Amino acid sequence: MVTRPAHVQKTTSGVYVTVDDLAKLEMVARNLTFLQKTTVQQSLVGRHNSKMRGRGLTFEELREYHAGDDIRTIDWRVTARTGKPFVRIYGEEKERPALIVVDQRTNMFFGSRRSMKSVTAAEAAALCAWRIFGSGDRVGGFVFNDERIDELRPHRSREAIFALSTRISAMNQELTADTPARRSSGQLNAALQAVASVADHDHLIVIVSDFDGHTDATKDMLLRLATHNDVLAILVYDPFLLQLPTSGGIIVSGGSTQAELAFQRPQMRSAIGEFARQRGRNLLAWQVELGLPMLPVSTAQETAPQLRSLLAQAAWRQRRR
Repeated sequence: MVTRPAHVQKTTSGVYVTVDDLAKLEMVARNLTFLQKTTVQQSLVGRHNSKMRGRGLTFEELREYHAGDDIRTIDWRVTARTGKPFVRIYGEEKERPALIVVDQRTNMFFGSRRSMKSVTAAEAAALCAWRIFGSGDRVGGFVFNDERIDELRPHRSREAIFALSTRISAMNQELTADTPARRSSGQLNAALQAVASVADHDHLIVIVSDFDGHTDATKDMLLRLATHNDVLAILVYDPFLLQLPTSGGIIVSGGSTQAELAFQRPQMRSAIGEFARQRGRNLLAWQVELGLPMLPVSTAQETAPQLRSLLAQAAWRQRRR
């Protein structure tokens, strides 16, 4: 592989992404609706967080007064309305550092329209990073390809976002069409394991990937991460296999072997399409099975509008629970 000077970057739109491209997404990210830090069970006043920033406390719940409770915590309005004394319970307001996990493996270097999966993943990651930074939380992440995993510890600064964008862009720029195909499912799990070694609790973890090569171990690690953290999965996909042409074909490689897929054969198109749809269904089922949002983002459309709509829907579902 030829090493390019740091200041020389490929700029083919949709194929590669630069730090400048990711920096321009800051303004776009401001109107994204991100998930709340917690959901609170309350029978009287609904599900929301009311932050008492001056006290460094977060309102958690209302409950009936117990002997020994501090009378200063009595909620007099609720007490008057119900005829029974109720107190407001607070917990410490906790910071929620964020980790953005970005897949830049060879399998991401594919796109049939608008952009490569690797570019869409980079855009989605940057949008999330800018939005989280705008909310006042620390941002870091893990960027991985077929050979290495780079870690950036969370910081609350614009420099942290640029450092993450620089690492994403650098790995993105290394992708080439002549890179030998390889099965790198182990690298996906290795990246999640690296995240688990850092995010023991109270983190927001955003995983941006096509989840190619996922295994039962992948699902188990996501479940463990979601036990003590907020986990959001962004599933990047290309619609090509779902909308195959009726003529022509492609040659696919499994490393040492190759096979030609002829699209003019209806049985071939049907089998490929069903395989792609079933894979998508299996991944989206994680949303219910693991209790974490799985947001499908297509390479064929602009990333920001899709993410804006999906995050708003996820936030609405969270409020409804």
